[in-house]
Amino acid sequence: MKIGFLAMSGVRAHDPKLLELGLTLPGFVQRSKVVASLPSLGLLLLAACTPEGHDLRYFEAESDHKEPSELYRCDLVVISTFSAQVFEAYNIADRLRAAGVKVAMGGLHVSVCPDEAADHADYVVVGEGESVWPAVVAAAEARQRPRIFRAADFPPVLMETLPIPRYDLLDARTYNRFTVQTSRGCPWRCDFCASTVMLSQRYRKRPIDTVVRDIRAVQRVQKQAFIEFADDNTFVDKAWSRELCRALTPLRIKWFTETDISVAQDGILLDAMRRAGCRQILVGLESPASAELGGIEMRGNIKALWAEKYRQALRTIQGHGITVNGCFILGLDTHTPEIFQQVLDFAMDVPLFEVQITVLTAFPGTPLYHRLVQQRRILQPGRWDLCTLFDVNFQPRLMSPAQLREGLYWLGERLYSAECTEIRRRAFFRGRRRAVISAPEGQRVMAYGN
Repeated sequence: MKIGFLAMSGVRAHDPKLLELGLTLPGFVQRSKVVASLPSLGLLLLAACTPEGHDLRYFEAESDHKEPSELYRCDLVVISTFSAQVFEAYNIADRLRAAGVKVAMGGLHVSVCPDEAADHADYVVVGEGESVWPAVVAAAEARQRPRIFRAADFPPVLMETLPIPRYDLLDARTYNRFTVQTSRGCPWRCDFCASTVMLSQRYRKRPIDTVVRDIRAVQRVQKQAFIEFADDNTFVDKAWSRELCRALTPLRIKWFTETDISVAQDGILLDAMRRAGCRQILVGLESPASAELGGIEMRGNIKALWAEKYRQALRTIQGHGITVNGCFILGLDTHTPEIFQQVLDFAMDVPLFEVQITVLTAFPGTPLYHRLVQQRRILQPGRWDLCTLFDVNFQPRLMSPAQLREGLYWLGERLYSAECTEIRRRAFFRGRRRAVISAPEGQRVMAYGN
């Protein structure tokens, strides 16, 4: 069979004001381009798990949200999608099936809404796909009737047996980053996080030699590739992390990953990360103060415990030559309209090299989603296309939806202004621990509401 692997990618806010601001907000625009330019590691792994004897092709949805015409010459097309793109994915799947092409679907959204997906696909995969995929291929080859495949009915996915992703299928496409996975899951399980919804197993680390093997495979496709580790929380196990960095150092790569703030307590690891080529880490801070963070994690209360030490921890990390992209979620149940000024002050005070601001988003299947549904706080149920991290689709507890939207506009305009960006980055490059905005004592350069 000819099998096509179709990636749905990109961040698309629906809010017209955000789209307008996006023309001048590098924090939104640049991050969107980064996400859009990443190849789908999940699809490349499925391709590697495909039995011999099939013709495999990798595709990406076009910029106008349409599918490449070559997909219609495939016997089977597999689509992996997030919630924000699922309606586009369903439309493509419907067109392909109408033309006689078999369609399989999987991914985070499909795993929690399999019956919905079954209306648009012949084969639906729930959960991790590597063990399931050969059975899906066999079903399509035999032209079997539509069905839902559940990972729980197959052997568990073992990290030590994962094959090399089929990076070779990317051909001559240009990407600014290539993804490699070192671990799956996160032990803390935040109630808003969709990443671990479909993972039935606990946090797992890959053997380090297989990580190195995959990076070398990327380098065969693009010699100077920038690596993004596709992990939810890379450095949970500090001893393993130091070993990983020692193995990465001879590869002379540059890389980015996501991890929690606890990496700040291990200076040896931070030095090892810098030597190994780490250029930036993304840290989910969520909010500047501990009072706003209690109860977010279902296993532990790590963020709240660390919050009072956030500033010093972030300065420690950046003092080791590693930039931090600090992420904040606006609209938590404890947030009032004062949060926008607080985030701005915090980001400039540290100062953070990069900042990512999003609004609280209730992804289907998460504890947050179930809670907001029970409380009747979802504004437009079923509008999965609003799960963009930027569109407001819920009733905040201590402010109105309009206040949350306006606060996002206000904060984004100031936080990503040329002035603020230069101040934050100049402080890092000059080795300073603190950025100071010149203003009369007791006054702020910018105040929320002005």
